[in-house]
Amino acid sequence: MAGARLISYLSGYILRYFLFKSSISENIEKRVEVSTPVSSWKRVTEGVHLYRQGVSPYSGDVFHESPLSLLLYEIVTRYIVDWVSLLFVLCDLLTAFFLGAAARKCGKNLAEKESNSSKFVAESSTILLQDSDVGKVALIVETVYLLCPFSILACVGRSTSVFTNLLLSLSFFCMVYGFSTITAVILALATYQSFYPVMLVVPTFISAFENKKTTKERVYAALLILLIFVSTLTSLLIISFKVVGSWDFLWSTYGTIVSVPDLTPNVGLFWYFFTEMFDHFRIFFLWTFQINAFIYMLPLSVRLRKEYTLLVIILLALTAVFKSYPSVADTALYLSLLPLWKHLFPYMRQTFIVGCIILSCTVLAPVLWFLWIYPGSANANFYFGITLAYNTAQIFLITDLLFAYIKRDYILHHGKKTEVDGKPVQLELR
Repeated sequence: MAGARLISYLSGYILRYFLFKSSISENIEKRVEVSTPVSSWKRVTEGVHLYRQGVSPYSGDVFHESPLSLLLYEIVTRYIVDWVSLLFVLCDLLTAFFLGAAARKCGKNLAEKESNSSKFVAESSTILLQDSDVGKVALIVETVYLLCPFSILACVGRSTSVFTNLLLSLSFFCMVYGFSTITAVILALATYQSFYPVMLVVPTFISAFENKKTTKERVYAALLILLIFVSTLTSLLIISFKVVGSWDFLWSTYGTIVSVPDLTPNVGLFWYFFTEMFDHFRIFFLWTFQINAFIYMLPLSVRLRKEYTLLVIILLALTAVFKSYPSVADTALYLSLLPLWKHLFPYMRQTFIVGCIILSCTVLAPVLWFLWIYPGSANANFYFGITLAYNTAQIFLITDLLFAYIKRDYILHHGKKTEVDGKPVQLELR
């Protein structure tokens, strides 16, 4: 197991290292699937240059990162500019490590929970999780992230989503190990960086409730987490104000994410729709699109209140679909966590279709982009059609995973019988 793990990390490192050294890295950095207006390294270097010249990087429409990130990037580009590529690689390796460690703990928790449950029927004993699978799951999670083409592209393309993924993986690691207060601090950092991780506060509440027996203890834990999260985020914003001397950064960072003024094409759903939208309808549909990213959080939290790790994966997947400026880095993060729930795979019905769609979209997206931008033999409809299929496949994957969870849960509690009280059983995803 240790040898296989070492091979995975070496393979991930070598792939990234040689791609960075090759001429293809510059082309990858320009890809709209990898770099977005809020995660482009080219925009970071332009913002840092403006900052060094005494010009506010938030006065234009170039830089959309947070002020503390600006300071960090200024230090990086000043002192270790020749080692920037290595920094991205190390962050990716650390992300894989935290995901693997979290998966190992999750696997143990899930196996222990199922072995101690007295509510399962006898015939379901053959599908219960075993401790022997825990190490394998952790290795698979690490390997998937390290060798996933999406995570490799994001790293080689110098997408700052690599740093966001590192924060999210660290928050998931702390959440699983029961460090709720530390999780709240890290989630505040991730929210400060990219806004949408605020949704993960809910599974943090649920994870903190796991060992609390009374309502009073749960309320106290929730209030403590909320207080730490809000105070940390507020402190970061105040420090940011002190750094840049104004609140202009709020509109350039979070305002850009919410209002979507830059309609540069990406793998999301916003850019094409709002390019075609009449201005007097824009606000209404903007709210509709943004609410869509958050509206599923509450019902999913109620339904998955006993499985917060699955809730985290689903919320990350929904974010990758419905955020305003998504990239393949967002998809890579939740795809690498799917093996944690590989015991649901036998109950999924659309894995082949989803896999084929994602693979075909990955291959065809650069082709249709080239046909649209360079020879002009295609148009925006072609590229948007691919991104629409790509996001549809992700929705199919989310619903299929949820249905598989419900089906397995039913078998654990009721067995494989197809009738209850003489009536055929029909499982529904509600």
